[in-house]
Formats: sequence, C-alpha cells, structure tokens
Amino acid sequence: MTGHQLATTLALVATLVAQAMLPGWRLLVVTTGALASMVLSAVLGGVGAQALFAQVPWDVLVIVVVLGLFSEFLAASRAFGLLAVRAANLSGGRPLRLTVIFVVSMYAVSGVVNNLTALLLVLPVLLSLLKLLGTSQRHLTWTLGAVLVACNLGGAATPIGDFPAILLLGRGAMTFTDYLTRALPQTLVALGLFLGVVFVARPQRDLPQSPVNASLALTTMRALYRNVRVDRRLVVPGALGLLAMLAGWLLLPASWGLGPDVVAWAGAALVLWSLPSLGESLTRRRVDVEAVLFLLSLFLLVGAVRAAGTFELAGQALASLPLSPKGQVLVFLVIAAVLTGLFSAGPGMAALLDVAQGLAQHHPPEAIYVGLAMSVCAGSSLFLTAATSGPLTQSLTERAALRTRSDAPGRFGFFEFAPVGLLGFIVILGTGLAFVWASL
Repeated sequence: MTGHQLATTLALVATLVAQAMLPGWRLLVVTTGALASMVLSAVLGGVGAQALFAQVPWDVLVIVVVLGLFSEFLAASRAFGLLAVRAANLSGGRPLRLTVIFVVSMYAVSGVVNNLTALLLVLPVLLSLLKLLGTSQRHLTWTLGAVLVACNLGGAATPIGDFPAILLLGRGAMTFTDYLTRALPQTLVALGLFLGVVFVARPQRDLPQSPVNASLALTTMRALYRNVRVDRRLVVPGALGLLAMLAGWLLLPASWGLGPDVVAWAGAALVLWSLPSLGESLTRRRVDVEAVLFLLSLFLLVGAVRAAGTFELAGQALASLPLSPKGQVLVFLVIAAVLTGLFSAGPGMAALLDVAQGLAQHHPPEAIYVGLAMSVCAGSSLFLTAATSGPLTQSLTERAALRTRSDAPGRFGFFEFAPVGLLGFIVILGTGLAFVWASL
C-alpha cells in the first residue's frame, strides 16, 4: 500500500470511528474528515477536489432530498399519529398483539418514508399507551427493540426506504423493480422469522391481563386524539405525488433515459405545484440540510479512497482468500454486517459498495447488491447506535418517563436493546446469506 493509499484510508477509518463514537458531533466530524481527505488527495499526488466533487453521485442526493420532502408533507398532515392511534385500537390493549401490530406497521411505513420521521410521530403514541396500560421492563425492551428492527427491515425492503437502497437505485446498480422483487421477499421472510422468535420469547409473560385496564387506556387514548384530524391539503398531494413517483420508477422504460433522479425531481415539482405557498414554506423550513452535508462528506471521503485505488486492493485481497468464490462472497457480507454495526449504515454502505461492484463482475449482480443491503440492514440492527433511529428511540423513551408495573423507571438503552439487536442481526444476516447462497 502506497503512502497516498494509507493516508486516505486512515482518514476514512478515523472519521468513521469518530462519528460513531461522537454521534452528537457527527456532522462536524465527517465534514472535517472530508476536508482532510481532499487535502491529502491533492497534496499526495491523487486527484484534486474538483475531480472528487465531479464523482459525487448527485442523483442520490436529489432522491434523498425529495423523499425527505415527501416525508415532511405526510408528517405535517398528522397522518402518522392517527395511524398509530388506529393501530393501538386494533391491538385491543393486549400486550403481545400491541407489539406485533406496531412492528408490522413500522415495517410497512418505513418502506416508503423516512423512518426517523415516522418514529418521531408514532413512538409518542406507543409510549403513551404503554404508560396507560402499564408495562414491564421486559415487554418495553422487546416492543421498542422489535420496532427498531422492523424499521430497518422496512427500509431495506424497497429501493426508497433507506439510504443503502437509495444508493443502489441512484447509482444505477439496480433498477427499482429488480431490487423490489428480490429484497421484499427476503425482508418479509426475516420479519416472519423474527416475529416467530418474539412469540416464543413471550415478552408479555410477566404482565397480568386486565381487560378493564386495557379498555380504560384505549378510551383515554381516543379522548386525547378525538379532535385531531388529518390535514387533507397535505396528505392528498403528498400521497398522490409519492404514488406517481413509484409508478414512474416501476413503469417508465429505461430507453427513455429518465433515471430515478429525474422521476424524483418531477415528483417534487408535482407536489410543490399542488400547494405552491405551503409547499414552499415546508421546503424552506423542513428540508434536511444536515443529511445532505453528511452524505456529501461521506461521498468525498470514499471518493478519495477510491481514487487512490484502495478498494481495488481490498477486492484483490478478498479474491486471494483460500475459499471458494461463494465462500469469499459470504465472508464479505459478514464483514459488511459487522462493520455496519460498528460504523452505522450510511458510512458502511458508501464504503463497501465499491468492493461489491468488483464482486458483481464475477457473480450475479442482483445477489451481491441485495445481499449487501441485507448485511447492512443486519448491522444496523446489531447495536442501538448502529442506526440513527436508535438514539432517537432512547431519547423519546427517556422523555416519556415511563414507570413499569414494579414502579421502576422504564429504560431503553444500549444494554437493554443488545439481546433484541443480536437476535435481529442473526435473523436478518442469516436470511440474506441463505438467499445469496441459493442465487450464486
């Protein structure tokens, strides 16, 4: 490895470690790391900053921003909060049914909108209901942990659910239909297996069943939300615009040259035209600039390492392992899952996709790319800090000030989540590896 390759690789690794250890300062860390990488690349004889910026997949950033805008439209309509109340009513106040219904609901929602936005609006309803019903530490841990795992699976189920899948779509590694038809069945299988273990674990076993208490809790929830109405001015254009984009991604012929970014751009224009004044206001106040800067910095970091040829060396090292070609792919996917658990999904996928592209030249590309997406999904479920939804859930739980049936404070932190996260990691990774093995 040359000095240029070593310096840019160390800058990438140091940045990934620092942003994982200091999540509150992650934007500062990655922008500083990107600056260091650009300087190192230029000074040590690599490509300059202009070339690195030219390699940034701007189409991916366009899709991320547009999907964030649609999430904000739907969030501002209060639709998520009312859906959460409907889910609570459907559960009948039964602890296990409550867990399963919210898990399945968050899986479905996370496939089409930003799961951070959905969690921010759904979790307060769930936590309020748990407070009214009374819960145990065991039931609280399994319910919130299972919801987080379901969010990760839902994000991996569709090409627009989370950044790793969006990156595959935006960079043209896979079409919308190819990804959906391969990833959706895998995530459904993983969700079914995960819920099967939840049934066996019986997280509600230390909770006494009280029909009267359940009825009172649900009545209180209905009273709290009886005056809340969905804002149709927002939910109708938001939902129709999202459906129009999905139709474009699914149906437009590739020969027309209208990529996923153009379809997303058209969807944004459509929803803004439907509500010019309100749409402009929401866009100015709610577009996630932090996410754009974070991803842009990641692309610059990874671009400097790519330009130095380090990913080619990594691919050669993988190919030199004394294993069969199938074995080399499985080792790569396991490593990808572990690295994602340590560094989180965005950095993990951005750094590993180049190695996956090398493997895709010798194996079915769909198996490699969807397998990588499943590995990243598994890694995101391993630790509470591996996905940004984890710290958010912990923060919302702390603010809720829950008390368990034994009058102890309800906790949801790193160690509480660890057993559920490890289960999710094993189930998701095992499912992904099985599908890849069958496809190679």
